[in-house]
Amino acid sequence: MTTLKSTLKDDLTAAIKERDELRSATLRMTLAAITTEEVAGKSARELSDEEVRKVIAREAKKRREAAEAFEKGGRAAQAERERAEGEVLAAYLPKQLTDEELAALVADAVAEAKAGGAEGPRTMGAVMKIVNPKVAGRAEGGRVAGAVKRALAG
Repeated sequence: MTTLKSTLKDDLTAAIKERDELRSATLRMTLAAITTEEVAGKSARELSDEEVRKVIAREAKKRREAAEAFEKGGRAAQAERERAEGEVLAAYLPKQLTDEELAALVADAVAEAKAGGAEGPRTMGAVMKIVNPKVAGRAEGGRVAGAVKRALAG
């Protein structure tokens, strides 16, 4: 078992013992998503820590989107619950980049892409190819794409 998955299981056990309903429900849902990912496909396999992190990030994104939807629907209590679950999951993810840090990485990638001869509409793809490995889980794809568009427009 990967170290991150075993950490999640240990934290679930602790949350159950502490009778922390929010934390235990969130961790159960996340572990279920990890198990689903492990058995998806032709044969069962064990996920690496990086793959487990991606599943956690996907679950956290679902919580953010659900909170926004509940907020728009006028259901503040459910929106607050989704945000709280997202905060529980955020503890297992790498620290997110600030807008300034992201802009600096994107500026470097734009310079690198232009030095490599990228121009016109293909510049966006070239810059994304350079910046995505550097960002890796520390910023959402939409945020990165927006920052690249702003950098290329400016």
